[in-house]
Formats: sequence, structure tokens, C-alpha cells
Amino acid sequence: MSHDVFETKDGLKLRKLVDLKPTTAKEYQDAMLHRVEKFSKRQDSPFNDFIENTVVQGLRFILDSKVKIDNMLGENKEKVQNIIEKILLAGL
Repeated sequence: MSHDVFETKDGLKLRKLVDLKPTTAKEYQDAMLHRVEKFSKRQDSPFNDFIENTVVQGLRFILDSKVKIDNMLGENKEKVQNIIEKILLAGL
């Protein structure tokens, strides 16, 4: 890239862009895609660990809730399940 350099009164150097390669955007896009692919393949990635932990914690919460609700319902569990099934089937 060619550029002109200008200096302000306070000594700050500014560069004026004169030309830009038409392939620059494609190069940035390829670099970003390469980086995303690299991190998706890494098993020790903090991003992957965060996502996996979030999913596991969410599933654990749902299953714990289901077990507690089943315990609270006791013998009425089957009746409630049948009512929920009827409501869901009526909605379809």
C-alpha cells in the first residue's frame, strides 16, 4: 500500500491512504474464517469450554427440576403427565 505522510503542528504523523488492493477484504475474510476454523477444532478452547459448560449446566438444571417436580407430584405424576399430553396433542 502506498501512502503519503503528513505531520501536524504538534508533531502527530498522519498517513493518507492512496490506494487499496481489491483483494484486501477477501484476505481479511479468509483470515477470520481460518481463525474460526482453528478455534472450532481445538478441544481446549476457552470458547468451546464455556459453551460446553453452559449446555451441561442447563441440562443439569432441567433434569434436577424434573426430578424435584416428580417427587412433589408423587402418585399424581401420571395424571399430570396425561393432562399435559392431552394439552400438547390438542395444540397440534
